[in-house]
Amino acid sequence: MTLLPRPDPARPDGAPRTRRGTRQSPAAPVTRREITLHDQRVTFLETGERSGGPTVVLLHGLASSSATWLPVLPLLGRHAHVIAPDLLGHGESAKPRNGDYSLGAYAAGLRDLLVALHLDGATVVGHSFGGGVAMQFAYQFPELTERLVLDASGGLGPDVSIALRAASLPGTATVLRVLNALTPRTVADLARRAVRIVPGVPIAADELARALTTFADDGARGAFVHTVRSALNWSGQRLDGNGRLYLLADVPVLLVGGTADAVIPVAHTTAAHDRLPGSRLEIFDDTGHFPHSEHPARFAGALLDFLRTTSPAHADVDSFRRQLLAQGPRRTADGVPA
Repeated sequence: MTLLPRPDPARPDGAPRTRRGTRQSPAAPVTRREITLHDQRVTFLETGERSGGPTVVLLHGLASSSATWLPVLPLLGRHAHVIAPDLLGHGESAKPRNGDYSLGAYAAGLRDLLVALHLDGATVVGHSFGGGVAMQFAYQFPELTERLVLDASGGLGPDVSIALRAASLPGTATVLRVLNALTPRTVADLARRAVRIVPGVPIAADELARALTTFADDGARGAFVHTVRSALNWSGQRLDGNGRLYLLADVPVLLVGGTADAVIPVAHTTAAHDRLPGSRLEIFDDTGHFPHSEHPARFAGALLDFLRTTSPAHADVDSFRRQLLAQGPRRTADGVPA
């Protein structure tokens, strides 16, 4: 087993410190790869395949892609084998008009990717909507889930920014199509203004501009609308994973949040930590909705320490049954005639 570095508490970013007179190991190279599953293209970023370390899967959020993980991928790849896929309908993966963009389908797609890549399990890291996918994956496929990391995760409460709630309303696809008729410079200017004046815009100006440019593709717009409406409505998040958190009692869980997150309240993260007594909590001060890209060295340090100091879960049908019956359904003493 590869030993992972312990984050140095004396460093504000939590990154490991090298010994005096030695150089830190070079950043791991990141490669874009492609595979076909169910006649659909799936693209992913990969690093650290020869590191000898544990497998880590990074799941991005809505209107994002694997590129959101580029700041941390070279840091993690020194000590872990890391896969960052473009979810169906996002990035460079396929965007089928008749695709299934539900949480369950995304979780099944991740299962298929791991199996196709001959990976028997992974630590699954999910950001925002990707956190909901990660929780669904852990629920559907506990035998493949070694650890779970929820990074500013959705699915832990109804509250969400007004900007995302508005995206669930009719006419979203038309608005996105009009925006993409503008020049890239105009789109970038609009993104910067939106970040300044609209409460709860989910991403920084550069990432918002990048997301808007991806909507030039009809398939990307359709996938976004379908995905948003499966998870959100005007009242907020439709899906709540709190009722199944007890199923994670035997799974190492790391929860990460930012105190200045205007998209999903950090209180969702701290409340989930309270419901999972064995979980770890990392709160980044003065940090918004993207802890992993706002503070990549600290995020990578916390994740690597989590991998080093925890043992992967090993679930089977019997262990899942024990967890399910611990707080779940119970048979009544007397049967009811059919």
